[in-house]
Amino acid sequence: MPTLLYYPLVEPPKEVIHQALLYWDDFASVVPGDPEVYESAVSEELKDLEERGLYRPITLGTQYRQPLDAMPHLAVLIGRLRELAAGSPGPHISVLDAFLLHSKLGYCLEEEIVRLGLGRRLQGSHGRYDAGLVVSREVQLLLIGELAQQVAFTSDARAYTPYTDQCSAHETSLRPRAPGSGVAAWRVELGRLLPMPAPGTPISEILAFRDRYATERERLTGATQTMLSNLCRDWEHPADVLQRMRVELRQARDDYQSATRASRTAWVYRSVSVTVGVATAAVGALVAPDLGWVAGIAGSIGFNIATREVRPLHHARKEHPFSYLYQVDRELV
Repeated sequence: MPTLLYYPLVEPPKEVIHQALLYWDDFASVVPGDPEVYESAVSEELKDLEERGLYRPITLGTQYRQPLDAMPHLAVLIGRLRELAAGSPGPHISVLDAFLLHSKLGYCLEEEIVRLGLGRRLQGSHGRYDAGLVVSREVQLLLIGELAQQVAFTSDARAYTPYTDQCSAHETSLRPRAPGSGVAAWRVELGRLLPMPAPGTPISEILAFRDRYATERERLTGATQTMLSNLCRDWEHPADVLQRMRVELRQARDDYQSATRASRTAWVYRSVSVTVGVATAAVGALVAPDLGWVAGIAGSIGFNIATREVRPLHHARKEHPFSYLYQVDRELV
């Protein structure tokens, strides 16, 4: 399994941590490079999970901390920031309602944001303007969403899958980089396949379940990942993909549900959707399938056509050309 890469914040919500511990080998988020800022930004719970090998803090490397003209891979991002500044009502965006921690971005990128009037530096405890940047929500999502995609789809060391619980962050990160460059995509709903512990469940209880039912958990996540990978290759025939995986998915689901019933944990179902970009297919090339004939598993998985084009994932590793959206406030009944 690839590593779940949470964005746009450093600290994932409890529900995202729970899902990561159950359905992924480990999870990550982008953190400040400054050790002092890191210590205050990352909770003791995350540090404990890091010691267990379940959480990976990511600091942006030197390829994101150079002068702007030395970072061609960020040219599209910088261009979009400049377009945003050109369309803003004044020298500063009117509402600065979001925050970027000091050293989470490179200094040159921070300076460009300030120069464009898209943010301002906050003064720290020693009188220096090193506490971070206050920006608009739109700027925060644009920056962190783009950087999450960059890390996920260009990393050679590990495979990462972008994952967020915020619809606006999800849509921003998948927006095509240029007009006419987008492709069609499937939105696959997996919430009924992947039950979640009820809110308030202790981490210790989830870790105990993870260890005790490792076989059932790994079988379900492996089958789900295989289905999504097959959908990337055979995107025109989602029902056929599901039919070929029907027996494996049903057995994995049933075994996992038996494990959840045997536990003392209360379980709920929340919306978990995956966006799967499909090669170079244009909008209109996809046809919503009739899954009624795929007996035994169709009720657990839903296929919908994304309402907007997404960026083509030309540079994505084959293991993870997907992006996840977890909607904790959308319960499936």
